[in-house]
Amino acid sequence: MGKRDDFFVRSQYLVPQGSLSRVAGKIAASTDPRLKNAFIKWFVKKYQVDMTEAAESEPEAFASFNEFFTRALKPGARTIDPAEDALVSPVDGAVSQLGTLLAGRILQAKGRTYSALELFGGDSLAARPFHGGEFATIYLAPKDYHRIHMPCDARLTSMIHVPGRLFSVNPATAAAVPSLFARNERVICVFDTEFGPFAMVLVGAMIVASIATTWAGLVGSGDQKRTGATITRIDYEADGEHPAPTFRKGDEMGRFHLGSTVILLAPPESFKWSEALHAGSRLRLGERIATLKAKKS
Repeated sequence: MGKRDDFFVRSQYLVPQGSLSRVAGKIAASTDPRLKNAFIKWFVKKYQVDMTEAAESEPEAFASFNEFFTRALKPGARTIDPAEDALVSPVDGAVSQLGTLLAGRILQAKGRTYSALELFGGDSLAARPFHGGEFATIYLAPKDYHRIHMPCDARLTSMIHVPGRLFSVNPATAAAVPSLFARNERVICVFDTEFGPFAMVLVGAMIVASIATTWAGLVGSGDQKRTGATITRIDYEADGEHPAPTFRKGDEMGRFHLGSTVILLAPPESFKWSEALHAGSRLRLGERIATLKAKKS
């Protein structure tokens, strides 16, 4: 790690992460034309955002920076692999790590692991089905499309919100901060699928103003003063107070306001990763990343 990266990582332990995110959130939500237009234009140039793929390409047309950041794509900009046995990428991004949970632990970076139990906020019942299973960690860069879609057909069974820190999730921080993804604020969505339980963990990060899902709206706020330190879990049923949403492959399921990471978790022998996939692989929403196996009866 270079001196610049080392300074950036160390500084994150010192800055008031919640206050910084609240200030950034207010700026990102501002509808002041001068502020939001200047911010959007700067961001597009700084991060080389490809606006030709966006349904709306003019910065002035967005009501706020948040609206720009969660912009929709043009129809047909992404193709969802239609094959029944295809597990597809839920986002545009890059693979940080992928592989098997050995002894219930997930590879974060070279020489660093963390446990599924930590990731699930200590909920052993939720974490247990994924021991010995498969995982993939996908990092969304600032320039990426930031809506999150379903990798397969599924029915939501539970959602767990775990308040936490707001470290950056870029590669330098992932290599340096122990148990990074189990320390940051996160929203864990567990689904029932044809190949068994499946989890998508939406991890917050520095200056992330919010994490939202299509069924519950804003879930993670990036604001510890409002969210407190209480882990909350909602179980979804076919009937009852919280009806279970169902999704088709490719349906939108959530959004990040400013960038972050999605972690996918599946049980043992549920699918086989595509041979070309490796740490560092660039992904586009809808492309096949694994071949599914039918759930054992």
